[in-house]
Amino acid sequence: MNEQQTYSVLAIDDHPLFRKGVADLIDMEASLQLIGEAANGENGLRLAVELNPDLILLDINMKGMNGIETLKAIKQMELDSRILMLSVSDNEEDVVAALRLGADGYLLKDMEPEDILECLRSAVQGKVVISDRLTQLLARALREEAEAPKALAEVELTAREQEILGLISCGMSNRLISKELDIKEGTVKVHVKHLLKKLNLHSRVEAAVWALKNLEK
Repeated sequence: MNEQQTYSVLAIDDHPLFRKGVADLIDMEASLQLIGEAANGENGLRLAVELNPDLILLDINMKGMNGIETLKAIKQMELDSRILMLSVSDNEEDVVAALRLGADGYLLKDMEPEDILECLRSAVQGKVVISDRLTQLLARALREEAEAPKALAEVELTAREQEILGLISCGMSNRLISKELDIKEGTVKVHVKHLLKKLNLHSRVEAAVWALKNLEK
């Protein structure tokens, strides 16, 4: 029997009952292990640095240091952890801010438990996960911005940038893309930076939404 890889998870949420639910959910999945819990952003940041988990589940609305502030602080620490927002908030500003700060996905707490668990499995594999309802919200937010994303006809992407954009639209992280294309992860980051600038976008999730809308036909 093949030994399955286990991914470590840290939950940062100020609701004890929800943390208990997350713990029970993760306990059902052999590939995931909850290694820490925090009831606020300050303790969550400390544990993130101390434990360097594979995946961090982060709530938005917390007293004191909220989820957006915690996300920004974790990103500044340059940890390897993937960060997944798990919140009741479907507020457009929250969603856009989190994804632009580098969150690897955004899920709503009212999703079915089995759907959340499936998204956690995808997230630890390097894929970007976002609730279906929020994909439409994000697309609308992009359309309404003053500096709107460019149309397909206006964009001149290189063949490599198009290739990477297609993989981003599949939810692949820079690390997975580097393995898929057999190039250095740093090279992928440079290509992603260039294509985001060309598209007038701020994050890879926005690029994925743009690609799904513009490249599907």
